[in-house]
Amino acid sequence: MIKQSRSAAQSRFPDRGAALERYRMRAEGYDGELALFEPLRQEAISRLKLRDGESVLDVGCGTGLSFAPLKALVGEQGTIVGIEQCPQMLNKARERVQAHGWHGVRLLSEAADEASLRGQADAAIFHFTHDILRQPEAIAHVMQHLKPGARVVATGLQWAAPWVWPVNLFVWSAAMYSVTTMDGLDKPWSILATFLRDMDVSTTWMGSIFIATGTWSGREHEV
Repeated sequence: MIKQSRSAAQSRFPDRGAALERYRMRAEGYDGELALFEPLRQEAISRLKLRDGESVLDVGCGTGLSFAPLKALVGEQGTIVGIEQCPQMLNKARERVQAHGWHGVRLLSEAADEASLRGQADAAIFHFTHDILRQPEAIAHVMQHLKPGARVVATGLQWAAPWVWPVNLFVWSAAMYSVTTMDGLDKPWSILATFLRDMDVSTTWMGSIFIATGTWSGREHEV
């Protein structure tokens, strides 16, 4: 009898190998794929309330689509640290930085739970990074490199109400294309919430997308 394995997207835990392969193939057309979601990116970044000269961690930065609006807020003296485990995606981010001549942008081609971060930043953004949000170790590592009281914003897909099945069909199809685990899609921010205080979660797109905001508590956290 042939033993059939479950697909990565049906597993409870994120699959790093599958994610690397998936985003390697998507790197060339990624910016176009996310064009529809750009207003959500702008909204998420505005909630960081960044000021000139501050530093921000862009966790799962992809091709660097958040860099321009982040740089506009932190200015020439501010710092952006982009963390992206897929080399092909980060190459696109590097090209973006070079094309704009930005200074103060540090790129790390590493997984979020192993990134060689230094110091403590003023804010962090997790924009459509479901797999990372389902890894307590990754979130804990990022939080260790934030100042107490740092602002944190996360956005991404989530299941809408059960009876809104056309919306959930969209969530399912988008998730199958972009994440390696469906675990936690009812409350994708639930692990992050254990690290933050003053957590606020709002939804848009008929409940299919969340925006979660909060501040890093600064306390030790058991993973």
